[in-house]
Amino acid sequence: MALSGMTGFGRAEGAYGDWSWSVEARSVNGRNLDVRFRGPPGFDSLDRLARDGAQQRFQRGQVTVGIQAKRTEGSAAIQINIEQLERYIAAGTAYIATGLAAPPRMDGLLALRGVIEAADASEDPEALASVEAAMAASLALALEGLLQGRREEGQVLTRVLGTLTDRIDQLVAEAATLAEGQPQVIRDRFARRMSELAGDTPGLEERIVQEAAAMAVKADVREELDRLAGHVEGARVMLSGDGAVGRKLDFLTQEFMREANTLCSKSALGALTTVGLDLKATIEQFREQVQNVE
Repeated sequence: MALSGMTGFGRAEGAYGDWSWSVEARSVNGRNLDVRFRGPPGFDSLDRLARDGAQQRFQRGQVTVGIQAKRTEGSAAIQINIEQLERYIAAGTAYIATGLAAPPRMDGLLALRGVIEAADASEDPEALASVEAAMAASLALALEGLLQGRREEGQVLTRVLGTLTDRIDQLVAEAATLAEGQPQVIRDRFARRMSELAGDTPGLEERIVQEAAAMAVKADVREELDRLAGHVEGARVMLSGDGAVGRKLDFLTQEFMREANTLCSKSALGALTTVGLDLKATIEQFREQVQNVE
């Protein structure tokens, strides 16, 4: 299983007897797996099937599954709710007796809410179970479509993240080359400053060497560069592996940025600082794309 994204869409349609329906499954980014379902009344087990199906296929993301179902026109019988009709008549009797309202017409009464009802033509449990089973099959197809959409997004993300990883690797190599000249630059800069302040003071050269060496140690970025190189290799392994690696990549991005920040803070060269800033910008682009990885 290759890298997977968290955004996708799947749809399936079906029909059985006098029922027809459409199923839509969609997902967006999420730290954990959150499944939401909305389906037709009377088919309660579909909620559990949707949640189980999503958990079998996905590990992260906000997944929404909806089923729109209807029965063929003419499959439901029309009946009058006598009790509701009598309640309306009783409620208006006092107003009619005092002349505040005219006697109601039958067509007006029938238009009142709840007076006319559509009764199911058949409540056969076996028939409803067959319909529910057919809906469940469509539900599975929609989830498979969503899974395929997320995998396609994963393929795009793999290419994008791979390109960004290569760019980070390139910038780390440039930083390593520039960092080699830092000790000499630090020494020359310190010597020039000390000469301006102390002139030809005896023992100045030895003092310059000692202080410059201490400053060079503080500005040494080899450890940061080694860790950045290691993180690059770790990113490539994750991008070429299987399973949900979004959380791991997110953590790795934080480590990338930590080392890049330290690199910039230790930089004594304008060129090295520029590379460090480019590195941070590229890592931020990497982080934005990682938010889409399952």
